[in-house]
Amino acid sequence: MDLKKSAKDAAQVLTSYLTFQAVKTVLNQLRETNPAHAYWLNSFSSKEALQDGEAYLNALLQERPEFAIRIMTVRQTIAEEICEFLPEMVLTGIQQANMEYRRQHLERLTQLGSAQHTADEDIDLPQESAADSESAAE
Repeated sequence: MDLKKSAKDAAQVLTSYLTFQAVKTVLNQLRETNPAHAYWLNSFSSKEALQDGEAYLNALLQERPEFAIRIMTVRQTIAEEICEFLPEMVLTGIQQANMEYRRQHLERLTQLGSAQHTADEDIDLPQESAADSESAAE
């Protein structure tokens, strides 16, 4: 496993997500202050793929640089505010989710084991009765 590549990919995904959040924030601001600009940015965002934040910003810089700069500023502010505690949150979230998945899996195994054990007992009882009947018949 290439940890550097994984970290780089995770950073790219996070950057694109922060771009998406910045676009949402700017759109909300524009809806309050300038609905015509909000409409334009919303239309642009519908046409351009926001999955790749860098490609989106590059395309926006060609069309409306003032919006791109505003989004980049908001994105940077969001990043500065969350990056301090994000690593601990991610690690804690993964640990808690893993523990919950393992607990659920163990419960299913335990329930399946008990259901299997009960089913085996149900199957054994009639067979024992048949064996008892045979020995009684002899």
